[in-house]
Amino acid sequence: MPEWLQAGGWGLLAGSALVIGAAIGYLVRIPRHAVASVMAFGAGVLLSAVAFELISEADDRGGMMPTVLGAVAGALIYTGCNVLLARRGARHRKRSGDQQPSEQQQAGSGTAIAMGALLDGVPESIVIGTSLLGGGAVGLVTVAAVFISNVPEGLSSAAGMRNAGRSPRYVFGLWIAIALISGLAAVAGYTLLGGAPAAVLAAVTALAAGAILAMVADTMIPEAFESAHLLIGLVTVAGFLVAFGLSQAGR
Repeated sequence: MPEWLQAGGWGLLAGSALVIGAAIGYLVRIPRHAVASVMAFGAGVLLSAVAFELISEADDRGGMMPTVLGAVAGALIYTGCNVLLARRGARHRKRSGDQQPSEQQQAGSGTAIAMGALLDGVPESIVIGTSLLGGGAVGLVTVAAVFISNVPEGLSSAAGMRNAGRSPRYVFGLWIAIALISGLAAVAGYTLLGGAPAAVLAAVTALAAGAILAMVADTMIPEAFESAHLLIGLVTVAGFLVAFGLSQAGR
């Protein structure tokens, strides 16, 4: 099988976790504290993946300067786009409660939420494609971390969409589309950057890491601590250590 097709398959696999999470969140009434727990676990997983996979890999490839510049650029781009989408109704797109506005409350919020979901998912998928350029373990660890974190993301967001009165067609159409786009983004990351210099690959990897870190802080952590209980910090650490264990096992 061509390597670019493998990259697309891994991206699609990671993106499919969003559909799984969305199905659980939309069809099953899950207590808020349970949603907060799984979101905390997913946040811990992504924090670990950023620290021990993406930033570390970027530094190994290109050194400190491309890594820092890429991470800052990723955070700035994500934050800028997120601010624009938040003004159009996508501010609480990953919240499971009643924070998401309905289309009647804010016209155009459905489109903004869809664009926000795309903004959240694309950096993860691109980095899956670029990580596979090294061939092997690093890419698989990244895929596993993204897959694990995508389940609570889809779960929480879909629960909020249900509470906002959005139809099953909208919810599942959105997440299936994001899963497909995740596969295409992974292909793009692999094919477009296959011959890029090490410094460029480092900057792109760090850019994705910066965007993911900004996304975790802006959309996942607030949901995780909305219905905080005494074990929420422990759950976050558990997610962090699971991803760290995957990282070490792949070396």
